Amino acid sequence: MASVAKRADGQWRARYRDAAGREHARHFRRKVDAQRWLDGVTAAIETGTYVDPRAGRVAVGEWAGRWLEGQAQLKPTTRARYRGILDGHVLPRWADRPLTTLAHAEIQTWVAEQRAAGMAPATVRKHFRVLSLVLDLAVRDGRLARNPCTGVNLPRAEQARRRYLTHEQVHLLAAETARPRPDTRLPHRERAVMDSYRLVVLVLAYCGLRWGELAALKVARVDVARRRLEVVESVVEVDGVLVWGVPKGYERRSVPVPAFLLEELRSYLQGRDPDDLLFTGLRGGGVLRNRIFRRAGFDRAAETVGLDGLVPHELRHTAASLAVSSGANVKAVQRMLGHASAALTLDTYTDLFDDDLDAVAHRLDDAARHVRAGLAD
Repeated sequence: MASVAKRADGQWRARYRDAAGREHARHFRRKVDAQRWLDGVTAAIETGTYVDPRAGRVAVGEWAGRWLEGQAQLKPTTRARYRGILDGHVLPRWADRPLTTLAHAEIQTWVAEQRAAGMAPATVRKHFRVLSLVLDLAVRDGRLARNPCTGVNLPRAEQARRRYLTHEQVHLLAAETARPRPDTRLPHRERAVMDSYRLVVLVLAYCGLRWGELAALKVARVDVARRRLEVVESVVEVDGVLVWGVPKGYERRSVPVPAFLLEELRSYLQGRDPDDLLFTGLRGGGVLRNRIFRRAGFDRAAETVGLDGLVPHELRHTAASLAVSSGANVKAVQRMLGHASAALTLDTYTDLFDDDLDAVAHRLDDAARHVRAGLAD
């Protein structure tokens, strides 16, 4: 039901009722403008793109809270990261603004301002993605006709050059990590735990586990007979609290262990209870936390062997590199690292497979030469 009528003050009143029976009206100085507006609303209703003007009046801050509460699929670390981005970067700019007032040009300016402030392209893109996800929900909920983030130009992400360690560097780093400071006298138990940190480096570098997967490993998950580590759970620290869950991607996997490392693990496991954590903190046992491990010796060891700034996660990249250099194909690397697909592995480590491209060219050349020789005969 819609109509255009002239008011006593000379203005034209266009009105309509939506599907819920609520009346909406606007006033115009010219009848043609009132009719044009009413025609646009009618067309939107008929095509299913109609949005109740009042539905979009909710503030971005309130809507962002609803959005985050509804993300039941998120792992604790991802939820905490989104919460930090909202509180630190999205809401300070947009919290009090009604959804319908956000304009494409404003969001483009916001992106440019962050880049101009010195933020890395990847960081700017993460902030933008969270805002876009919040507004995507508003579109699906019928509060916005379209997402104003659509088509915003983003800074090109810079691909950081990864650092791949050699076998020699891995073993030097492992040995140095387990070496206590010269001026430190550790009790026997803590000395034994410190010694185990050499194995931590080796497991990370040769098996490619994520830190949370390594910290959650229990003695029973070392399958000596099959030469495998069974990765079935993960533990992460969120705001100082340890949260246990499943590995990233919700995929259990079986990771191969080199024979030399398996022998060391076999000796290390003697006398241990199956439910014991494989690696523990330096003092008081418990879960081995990344920051404690780094402070205990890893950071100092990395600097000593000329790998300043190295972090434990980079050993996962090294595991991929060492596997590829040993002849592993992309599918085997994918399974070892627990990637969702071989395409993701290839996209992540394209530079490691350059030799494969050269091998393809050599094989094509050999085949072509063989055919040409046969034709000549």
